[in-house]
Amino acid sequence: MNLAKSVLITGGAGFIGSHLAESYLNAGVCVTVLDDLTTGSLRNIRHLIGQPGFEFRLGSVLDKQLCDQAVAECDDVIHLAAAVGVKMIFERPTETIERNVRGTECVLEAALRHGRKVFIASTSEVYGKEPASNSSSFRESHDITLGNSMRWCYACSKALDEYLARAYFLNKGLPVVIGRFFNTVGPRQSGAYGMVVPRFVEWALKGKPLQVYGDGKQTRSFTHVSDVVAVVRALMSEPRAEGEVFNIGSTEGVTILDLAKRVIEFTDSRSEIVFMSYEQAYGEGFEDIRNRVPDASRIERLLNFRPRKTLDEILRDTIASVTSDLVNA
Repeated sequence: MNLAKSVLITGGAGFIGSHLAESYLNAGVCVTVLDDLTTGSLRNIRHLIGQPGFEFRLGSVLDKQLCDQAVAECDDVIHLAAAVGVKMIFERPTETIERNVRGTECVLEAALRHGRKVFIASTSEVYGKEPASNSSSFRESHDITLGNSMRWCYACSKALDEYLARAYFLNKGLPVVIGRFFNTVGPRQSGAYGMVVPRFVEWALKGKPLQVYGDGKQTRSFTHVSDVVAVVRALMSEPRAEGEVFNIGSTEGVTILDLAKRVIEFTDSRSEIVFMSYEQAYGEGFEDIRNRVPDASRIERLLNFRPRKTLDEILRDTIASVTSDLVNA
């Protein structure tokens, strides 16, 4: 059993990172957040600043000296720092690849020097275009199939992060755990980087049209951030998880069109649904995935865990959070 007394969270001022920091602090674990605030925000962790056991360091994991010092002073590392947002990734592929791959390399090098256990945050994007032909969901053992579009540079960079982490485990003995996140949702998530649920909710609350890309029949699953935080912490405390890759997400799928309709219903909005082509939204050459729902049997077997919050509960929680943000804006 892992008994970490302190944890470093890179990208800890982001959506998931801030909730994870909060959870560790509540459990009596000291937390250091390292974030350059490129996509994270002080607003997410302002309520933690000044609390006993919490420290915020402004900086990037690409700063090797700063990264090494932060890793040296903790027991465990949760590496969340990465380029995010579909639009930014498609438009700025060079920055995406450099920040993701070099950042992960810096973290792994420092963790190896100081003998620290590391959680590497990956993504369902690494699966690429579609599940295996005989499956309706993605399983960790499935092959990765990426396309030629630059849209896949994020997936490629995160896949390389995974291979690098596994190599450090196999060849150097570094204890690493890899989690592939599937659409995490909840309070503090911004729609500014293309996250569909908070974006739909904000449009609905403002009475604006909800923009659905393509025909809206693409299927996704959504997991509440509290469930994701619980899984990450459990994986870091489970020695059998070391060296393994885990899907982290709900198996409850929904089409984006049905999601938009449900958001309108739950907000009692008069917003209309409008359809937009991917070319209009992202430009030429963008490719999307029709179905992205995980097979969660591996993590269920190891941790006996299933997400507790349903999609309806997630939407109600997000609506309450976005409503509060709009009122206090």
